[in-house]
This record gives sequence, structure tokens and C-alpha cells, in this order.
Amino acid sequence: MKFDAVIAIVPYEKECVAIAAAKRAGATGATVISAHGTGIKEAKTFFGLTVELKQSMLLTLVERRISHRVIRSIYDELDMKSPGNGIVFSFSIENVMGLESQLSVIKKEAEQECF
Repeated sequence: MKFDAVIAIVPYEKECVAIAAAKRAGATGATVISAHGTGIKEAKTFFGLTVELKQSMLLTLVERRISHRVIRSIYDELDMKSPGNGIVFSFSIENVMGLESQLSVIKKEAEQECF
């Protein structure tokens, strides 16, 4: 079985929406990491203090066959065409261990989809 890591960097307040979209598309869970970053526009300042909006980075491992579906679900649900709504991407995972508790669910879904 081959896996992809799907990374979504989203505004903090949209974290739950992104997780729900990923799960609807077949993801079995996500790891959430607090984040902040910089973009093409300069950060706003308020009385000399830089105001950075809080962001969440969601990391989920999915079977490769559903990777694009998960990305599309998050992208559409968060309207990522509009600026400031986040970014989502994936990359291939060469080796993974520790998914034993999720493998039965992943295998069952693969069988239902393929047969």
C-alpha cells in the first residue's frame, strides 16, 4: 500500500472545517500543528507590533488513491481560490510505520471502492 502526506495550512478558525472536509474525502485523522508564516504581502503592524494571524498546519497520511480527493475536498470547502484561505499540497511517503490501528479501515474502504 502506498501513502501520501497531505499538508493543509489554513486559518486557525477554519481548522475544524478543513479536518471535516478531509475526513469526508476518506482521511482517517489528522495531526494539527500551530503555525504562523509570511506571504507575498507584508505583515500588518499595530502601534509598532506585528500582527500575525494564527494558522494551523494539518498533516494527514492517506492512501495514494484518495490523495487528490482529500486535497480537492479541503480546497473546495475552504474556498482556497480566495486569498488568505490557505494552501494544501501532498507528497509521496516512501516508508511508514504505526498505522496498524487504521489499516483495517483503509483496506475495507479500498475493497469497497475497487470491487
